[in-house]
Amino acid sequence: RLQALSPVGRCKTFDASADGFVRGEGAGIIVLKRLSDAQRDGDRIWGVIRGTAVNQDGRSSGLTAPNVTAQEAVLREALRAAGLDASDIDLVECHGTGTPLGDPIEVDALRAVVGQPRTDGTTCVLGAVKSNVGHLEGAAGVAGLVKILLSMREELIPKNLHFRTLNPRISLDGSALSLASRDVPWPK
Repeated sequence: RLQALSPVGRCKTFDASADGFVRGEGAGIIVLKRLSDAQRDGDRIWGVIRGTAVNQDGRSSGLTAPNVTAQEAVLREALRAAGLDASDIDLVECHGTGTPLGDPIEVDALRAVVGQPRTDGTTCVLGAVKSNVGHLEGAAGVAGLVKILLSMREELIPKNLHFRTLNPRISLDGSALSLASRDVPWPK
């Protein structure tokens, strides 16, 4: 009844033909350890989480219409907690459900917080693992984190599948945001 599921079974994040999310099943495991302990123990370190943030989405008009102000607030808090500036961010692994309204709201929040044009011309790439594996419900966040860690290891941001034409409700003009419409080299 909500009509949030894609009738074609493909998550088309950021695309003009986005028609809903795709359910998936999955699990992911990461091992968290203090950096100093991992270094002491000689562990292979795949990445470092410098800061996190969480909030409640606040008032919105419905499940598929997130609150842009709440999303901006959690992004700003995550940057603050990590001690980073928006210009330090090369990649955002988006929630990217592939809904025609949710994706533009998410990009609007990212544009407001990390999307300001950069003097050096670099961009912040927007990725979405849901285009590869669907929405893994409780495992969706860990799937995105695993994708980022693998992207760092391979020095490559994989393209978002099923992307052809930008959703007309999304504007990247005048911002530092770009989409992974093709594989993007990501050297260390």
